[in-house]
Amino acid sequence: MTSLSVEMLAADAVEPITSAGNAQLGIAVLAGIAVIVVLITKFKMHAFLALTIGSLALGAFAGAPLDKTITSFSTGLGSTVASVGVLIALGAILGKLLADSGGADQIVDTILAKASGRAMPWAMVLIASIIGLPLFFEVGIVLLIPVVLLVAKRGNYSLMRIGIPALAGLSVMHGLIPPHPGPLVAIDALDANLGVTLALGVLVAIPTVIIAGPVFSRYAARWVDIQAPENMIPQRPSEDLDRRPGFGATLVTVLLPVVLMLAKALVEIVVDDPENHVQRVTDVIGSPLIALLAAVIVGMFTLGRAAGFTKARLSTTVEKSLAPIAGVLMIVGAGGGFKTTLIDAGVGQMILEFSENWSIPALLLGWLIAVAIRLATGSATVATISAAGLVAPLAAGMSTPEAALLVLAVGAGSLFFSHVNDAGFWLVKEYFGMDVGQTIKTWSVMETIISVVSLGFILLLSLVL
Repeated sequence: MTSLSVEMLAADAVEPITSAGNAQLGIAVLAGIAVIVVLITKFKMHAFLALTIGSLALGAFAGAPLDKTITSFSTGLGSTVASVGVLIALGAILGKLLADSGGADQIVDTILAKASGRAMPWAMVLIASIIGLPLFFEVGIVLLIPVVLLVAKRGNYSLMRIGIPALAGLSVMHGLIPPHPGPLVAIDALDANLGVTLALGVLVAIPTVIIAGPVFSRYAARWVDIQAPENMIPQRPSEDLDRRPGFGATLVTVLLPVVLMLAKALVEIVVDDPENHVQRVTDVIGSPLIALLAAVIVGMFTLGRAAGFTKARLSTTVEKSLAPIAGVLMIVGAGGGFKTTLIDAGVGQMILEFSENWSIPALLLGWLIAVAIRLATGSATVATISAAGLVAPLAAGMSTPEAALLVLAVGAGSLFFSHVNDAGFWLVKEYFGMDVGQTIKTWSVMETIISVVSLGFILLLSLVL
C-alpha cells in the first residue's frame, strides 16, 4: 500500500473511541484476544460470550469509555448479522434439503458407481467438494462418514486412503469458499467482491485439495494403517425414503448459486458498465441473497418434492435447518462486533503502520494472524473473523482481486494445524477410531498442508493479478 493510500485512509477513518497511543492499543489488542482465548480454552465458554467479553475488555484496556465500546460492539454485531446472517440461513436450508431428501446420497452413489480401485480417493474428494459447497463442515462429516466407512470396508481400503480425501474436500470448502460463514464474514469485513473471491477461491481450492487429499492420503495410509471400525457405521439419511432426487437435478441445484455468483463476477469484468442491461440483470440474479434464495426455491422442487416431501414436510425441514445455526449466527455477529470495536479503537491505523514499518506483505500478515488465533482457540471461524477485523484497514487501498486474495489468505490461516482444542479434531478421532497421536499424524497434518499449500497458491496469484 502506498503512502498516499495510507494518508487517504487516515483522512476517511472514523473518529476513534479512544486517544490511546500505539503501545497501549497493542497491549489492548493482545489483552482482548487473550481474554477470548482463555475463556474458550480454559473455561470452555461459548465463543459468542467470549467474543462479547473480549470486545469489552479490549475497549477497557484501550481506555475507551464503556458506553462507546458497547455502541461499537452493538453496531458491528447488527451490521454483520444483517449482511451475512440471511446468507448463512439460506445456506443451512439448502444443506438440510440436500441431506434429508437423499440428494447428497444420490451424488455419492452415482459417483462411486463409476469409480473403483485407484480412482476411489479421487472420487471421494470430488464427492466431498460438491457436497461441501452448501453444507457446514460438521454436517458434511456426519453425512460422509457412513460412506467413507462403508467404502473402506467393502473395498478393503485403508481408512486413511478414503477418509483423508473426503476430509480435505470438506475442509477446503469450509475455509475458502463462500457461502460458508468464515469466508462470508471475511468478505464483509474486507469489503471484497464475493463473486471474484468465489472464483479465485475455486482456483486455489482445486490444486490444494488434490495435494492435501488423494496425494497426501498415500502417505497418511502408510503412517496410520487402520481399517474402518465396525461399530461406527451409522444409518444413511436416505435409507428410510421411498425415492430420491435424480443426480442431474441435485447437481444443478447445488451448483446453481455458485454459477449465478460467478456469472455476475464474469460480466462485471468483461462488460464493466453499470448501465448495461446484461450487467444489471446479472447484478441482481448473481447477488448472494438472490442466488442462494433461488437455489433454495429450486431445491424445494428438485430435492424436496422429488423425494416425495409434502408441503408440511418441507416446512418442517426448513424449520429444523434454522435451529442448529443459531449459535453460528451469534458467533458471527459477536465477531463482527469485535471487528468494529477494533477499528473504532484505532487499531486499524496501528496495523497499517506496523505492516509498513516491518515490510510485511498484507497477505502474509493476514495468514499469520489467523494461524495464531486458530492455534490458540481451535476455531477456524473465530480465527477468520478476528483476523479479518485486524487486517481490514489493509484492504482499503487494494484492488478487487487483491482484497479477494486477502480474504483467502485469512481463510487459509484459519485451517492451520487443528489439534486438541478443536472440536473437529475429536469428531474425526472418534469416528475413525484413532488415538490422539494417529489423529495428529493424519488429520492435523492434512489441515496444515491445506493451510500452507493454499497460501502458496494465493501468493502466486498475487504476482500475476
